[in-house]
Amino acid sequence: MSSSTHSSITALCVMTLILMVGACGGDASPSAAKGNKDHVSPYASWPNGPDTDAAHFPVGVWLQSPSNAEAYRQIGVNLYVGLWKGPTQAQLDALTAAGMQTICALNDVGRQNLNNSTIVAWMHGDEPDNAQANPEGGWGGAVPPASIQSDYDSLRTVDPSRPIWLNLGQGVANDEWVGRAAPREDYPEYVAGTDIVSFDVYPVSGIRKDDGERFLWYVAKGVDSLRVWGGEEAIVWNVIETTRINSDHGPTPQQVRTEVWMSIIHGSQGIVYFAHEWNPVFREARLLEDEAMRQGVSAINEQIHRLAPILNAGSGNVEVSVVSSDPQVPVDVMVREVDGELYVFAVGMRLASTSATFSIDGAKLSRVIVVDEDRTLQFEAGAFTDHFDPYDVHIYHLSR
Repeated sequence: MSSSTHSSITALCVMTLILMVGACGGDASPSAAKGNKDHVSPYASWPNGPDTDAAHFPVGVWLQSPSNAEAYRQIGVNLYVGLWKGPTQAQLDALTAAGMQTICALNDVGRQNLNNSTIVAWMHGDEPDNAQANPEGGWGGAVPPASIQSDYDSLRTVDPSRPIWLNLGQGVANDEWVGRAAPREDYPEYVAGTDIVSFDVYPVSGIRKDDGERFLWYVAKGVDSLRVWGGEEAIVWNVIETTRINSDHGPTPQQVRTEVWMSIIHGSQGIVYFAHEWNPVFREARLLEDEAMRQGVSAINEQIHRLAPILNAGSGNVEVSVVSSDPQVPVDVMVREVDGELYVFAVGMRLASTSATFSIDGAKLSRVIVVDEDRTLQFEAGAFTDHFDPYDVHIYHLSR
């Protein structure tokens, strides 16, 4: 995973499978949507794929040593994505012993482990849309989408029981990224050559802007783009920054939390953390060494896993609209309905404060609990209002 204008994305904020009021492009006008009621695991087609239990949500870490698997498991990571120069048998054995599953390359060792439940998916090479390094030095073009499709067909021939995972670069979301070599029109073809499509963009530490913290919404923009290119059935994941990488500054735990929930609210079904740092020296597991970030990520993951049955539930037939008091600060939401009760996941999409009014038609509800914040809100005339600090995340539980 390398360290490496938003008007067009407004049209992409039309949601399908999940109920979401999207304002990633800055359009704060009221909107509403409906989604399907019944949950079916997106991984049900693959008998050896990721867990299909409704209480499971994939939370991964990129390219880490299996020797740290237990430490990552303790902070809520349940998946290793990528194995350095692997998989080797020793790596797989270490992950099995730690109870950690993996997405890895299908090499000779992989072929010898087709019945190994530690492996839940196979992966393409990373970031094929970026300029590729030439063996003789310098940079060449992107990997052609036809090559991705050919590799996908080959992987499926060897093992149709697991999905294929592809990660694209930050050009999915960052139109100014100089490392992107693929034309925009190639991206739907990349998405067509995989089962799970992911991308990475690191707004604070990786987009070469001094004010990268103003662009956390790039994360949501990229998720929206992949969902449009892949259609309603696309399984979308994404990679989240946790370190400085090669920059002089990195994200705070609160900014990481915002990026994670922006991703999920916009439709991401799996989160992968990028833990490497090169500045001032290379640290493979910097996420574990930074105590504030380790604790912050652990808290994020604990909340995700606790709410996984809700995140994986259907959105029901309830209509929700959101109006922000500041049109320049949209608030985006995702809604889930469980046993007649409603959960509204909301995130402020800009580095500024606002108040948001949530209107819910036809819901016979009376109580609004703000999850994990020890407070309640008034629900009157089918609506409630709450304050959002810059990039705030709130989760609401509405009951009768």
